[in-house]
Amino acid sequence: MSESVVAYLEKSSLTRFHYWLLLLGSLIYGFTGMNVLLIAAVLTPIINEFGLRQQPLVSGLLLSAGYLGMFVGALSCGILTDRIGRKKTLLFTISMMSVFTALNSLAPDPATMGVLRFLAGIGLGGALPQPGVYISEYIPAKYRGRFLGLVETSWVYGALLSLIFPLFLFPSLGWRSTFLVALVPLFLIPIVAFFAPESLRYLQLKGRSSEAISLLKRHRLVPMDFDESKLRDVPSEKFDFKAALKEIWSSTFRKRTAMLWISWAVLVYTYHGIFIWLPTFYASPPLNLTVVRSIEWVLIVTLAQVPGYYSAALLLDRVGRKPIAIVYLALAGVGSVLLSLAGAPTIILLWSIVISFFNLGAWSALYAYTPELYPTRVRGTGSGAAASIGRAAGVIAPTATPLLYAYGGLAAAFTIFALTHFLGAIAVVLLGTETKGKILEEISME
Repeated sequence: MSESVVAYLEKSSLTRFHYWLLLLGSLIYGFTGMNVLLIAAVLTPIINEFGLRQQPLVSGLLLSAGYLGMFVGALSCGILTDRIGRKKTLLFTISMMSVFTALNSLAPDPATMGVLRFLAGIGLGGALPQPGVYISEYIPAKYRGRFLGLVETSWVYGALLSLIFPLFLFPSLGWRSTFLVALVPLFLIPIVAFFAPESLRYLQLKGRSSEAISLLKRHRLVPMDFDESKLRDVPSEKFDFKAALKEIWSSTFRKRTAMLWISWAVLVYTYHGIFIWLPTFYASPPLNLTVVRSIEWVLIVTLAQVPGYYSAALLLDRVGRKPIAIVYLALAGVGSVLLSLAGAPTIILLWSIVISFFNLGAWSALYAYTPELYPTRVRGTGSGAAASIGRAAGVIAPTATPLLYAYGGLAAAFTIFALTHFLGAIAVVLLGTETKGKILEEISME
């Protein structure tokens, strides 16, 4: 009986190849996270050099420019993955995010930096959903949640690097030197170009069966003497953007798309609204820490993301995506409420750690959830569209947060963060479906 590529992927046991893909996806995602967050640690000296201390709106817009670029990149590059393939899109996004983030080191004024952040944002926004789409299409269903959750955990290591580099570079070389470390991810370009395979599901969708068979044999997912006549061919499908966008809002996927768009908006708004500004909050009243001391505090808070990520990632294939997302979003909201009521520095630090733990655990669930909910033909578009909606919320967060802080302090800012987390939990309760242990094609047929 003939079978599809998918059948062989799902029957295969985990091999070194699968773990190599996990490492590659994690490196891409982690370094993307580093480049997104590099500006946070040195935002205070940037504000001081450009004379923006009394202009919270301008400094917020400077940050928002990057998220506007990420909005454009998430949607456009999601479409690219379905049109030209996962591999070529990865090469484009890694190159763009690295070069234009590094060029921020040369910005002579806020306007120029805003333009450079927008261009870097296109690459950053495009890169973030890609490892999840790519990994999800290779990993058997019973391991997929764990692998996707582990890819998402690599964000925390990028976040730590975005703090460690400035901690050592800023005191002696200034804030501009920190942006040059954005070039580090360029070492991934030849690795992706020469060693990373195209997605087998994508190849099958495009009718490129001979390439799919070659990859199956090369990575020992089928025996070397495999009879190619057993492989059922699939007619090539031409990508149509309008049809793809219409499909993700069809009656079949409408609830899933709504849940994903709300969840991405909630988590991008809360994460970037909190962690981009946290070093600046710590260096401002009532805490008034030094720049270096504020970075050290954020480093402590960021370390809490490690157990937050792993606790969620390791539960995704046991408990399920939906309950993990609900519980972690709700508890991040509780932490935000308690921080909004805190006054003592140690209590502020404590609730910052709690928020960090549960917010990032919720990210782990969402990152696994997103590519699972759509069929291969629109997986890139659906994932990219959800991420782009998140980036739209990211445009609002860096501007709204300092304004809320300026007029209402931590209480106002973190009350909004709490309500936003609770909104996300409610959306998953009402609209979420469970994908634990199911083959991607089975999920898309429900």
